[in-house]
Amino acid sequence: MDPKRILIVDDEETLCEVLRLNLQNEGYDVDIATSAEQALTYDIRRYDLILLDIMMGEISGIQMAKILKSEPATAAIPIIFCTARDSEDDMVRGLDLGADDYIMKPYTVRNVLARVRSVLRRSARQQDEVEKMSENFLQIDGLQLDMDLKQCSVDGEQVKLTKTEFELLAFLMSNPGKIFSRDEIISRVWGDVIVFDRTIDVNITRLRSKIGQYGAYIITRLGFGYGFLG
Repeated sequence: MDPKRILIVDDEETLCEVLRLNLQNEGYDVDIATSAEQALTYDIRRYDLILLDIMMGEISGIQMAKILKSEPATAAIPIIFCTARDSEDDMVRGLDLGADDYIMKPYTVRNVLARVRSVLRRSARQQDEVEKMSENFLQIDGLQLDMDLKQCSVDGEQVKLTKTEFELLAFLMSNPGKIFSRDEIISRVWGDVIVFDRTIDVNITRLRSKIGQYGAYIITRLGFGYGFLG
């Protein structure tokens, strides 16, 4: 398993080096930025955790956190605020932004390491839950299939599908960007049941109608078959 990557963002270089040394001794890959401006030039998506000071230069830790939380690619990266500020308002602001923990300076390295381990464990559990949930759902934009409950929803509104329609849509959505012949669709959806080509066409037409604007995602390639744009 690859080591977890941690980014320390703090304008106290000596403190950064002490933290980096101790975190590396724990087996983490660690990078340092001495300002939010410098940190934002990095590929933040690479990191599993950010240790972020609040009191910095032109861009504060709070402002940097807002930037990261506003971007889908970085919004889920856990943040631990490390700061000398001790006001309740600052703590609340940080937590409201989605910070995962808050450490007051001066702190012990032992305390930081414990908080880092705790946040990374929690983040890993949440990721496992997301991945497990994604196995039970198929979703492309506002079209979602709940594979456990066998339900379809369009922009949050439940749509009634027959068993065949549901399985046909699930098959196509599970393989976005691929065109399947009628024989392949029959084999995967109907199995050994004898089905005419016209039956597939009728089900496709009904599906397109039932799922509204997302019906356009079901595409026809004349002479080849059907597919789903993902």
